[in-house]
Amino acid sequence: MTLDLAATELLSAAGKQPWLQPESYWKRLTEATKHLSAPVVALGVEALAHNAHDILRRAKGKPVRVASKSIRVRSVLDAVLALPGYRGVLAYTLAEALWLSETIDDIVVAYPTADRAAIAALAADEQAATRIAVMIDSVDQLELIDSVAPPATRSPIRVCLDFDASWNTKLLGSIGALRSPVHEPAELRRLAERVLQRRGFELVGIMSYEAQIAGVGDEPIGDPAKGLMMRTIQQKSAAELADRRAEAIGAVQALNPLEFVNGGGTGSIERTIAEDAITEVAVGSGLFGPHLFDNYRSFTPAPAVAFALDVVRRPNRDTATLLGGGWIASGVAGQDRLPQVVHPAGLSYAPREGAGEVQSPLIGKAARRLSVGDRVWLRHTKSGEIMEHTNEVVPVLVDAPGDGGSSPLETMLSYRGEGKCFL
Repeated sequence: MTLDLAATELLSAAGKQPWLQPESYWKRLTEATKHLSAPVVALGVEALAHNAHDILRRAKGKPVRVASKSIRVRSVLDAVLALPGYRGVLAYTLAEALWLSETIDDIVVAYPTADRAAIAALAADEQAATRIAVMIDSVDQLELIDSVAPPATRSPIRVCLDFDASWNTKLLGSIGALRSPVHEPAELRRLAERVLQRRGFELVGIMSYEAQIAGVGDEPIGDPAKGLMMRTIQQKSAAELADRRAEAIGAVQALNPLEFVNGGGTGSIERTIAEDAITEVAVGSGLFGPHLFDNYRSFTPAPAVAFALDVVRRPNRDTATLLGGGWIASGVAGQDRLPQVVHPAGLSYAPREGAGEVQSPLIGKAARRLSVGDRVWLRHTKSGEIMEHTNEVVPVLVDAPGDGGSSPLETMLSYRGEGKCFL
């Protein structure tokens, strides 16, 4: 049985929102996976369905492109793309895009590439060349492509321009991710002109990702002052960006029609779709609902993906030690990069060890009740990165009857389980 996110029975079960009863939700995941050796990565199917449809509600009819780096499970990508309203993939490397293009016909690579082997493969594959758009933010990247595959030897390479969405302020400097150097409308127009002047390239789109809005929570748990500051920054940044981005996109469209203009992310859907110049939004993390996205006011994703580890020893009365656990998320190092211990409730990391590569001691009142062999559930900070630690993902129908010893859904392979490691 394959995953159908539009199935009536599944949507009815998702409507009950079983994750809002955390004690029973996590126990159900334990029951459904108890026959498997840890670490176990589980997918709450009702939670995934809820998230997928809630994203469509938030997008209000604008197409949603799925950011594959936040998924890294092909069967989940296929299931989401089967829902009306989702269209195309935002890949994170060209090698990944080439692999996905065997079955997916609309792929934008979100980051520039210097992978010469992948460029050569794209240039030699006529089907892939019609399905994939590469990202550029400078002429240097065009030069690199030409050095690998001269224009006379290849089909045209589809190109997307990356327009910087960060906010430049006198007081705080640049707010946002250090991505494209193309910040001003005139700069984007000049880059578009250079692409259009060159043989062997086809300008098809623009991407502009507002990381300071889409990827930073505006209501961080336990820090209301920071939340107020972030809401102010995001409001001002969004207003500045909407005008600048519209001008830049208009300048390029005056030169050449575009197939798409991509913007936004899980945390900025409402703001991004309000811009007429944007034709689609990109979403990935909101499908799995990692704990990074517990810190937003405008939406609350369900915890669709989590992992379980075993207690393997008891150093003392107040400590239970897990085998493994150091699945640290990328970004600036800090407590918010650690997996969140969610079940049993009342556990926290030993402050001098944190989440360790081989062992993670946990403390708290709940630790006293744990025995060797018990399971503890954790949520990763970011979305797709968890899939680099596992070959398989176990789909669980939390609302299904029975003891959860088996599932009508097939176990899913992660990229890693299919023998792929792109970053």
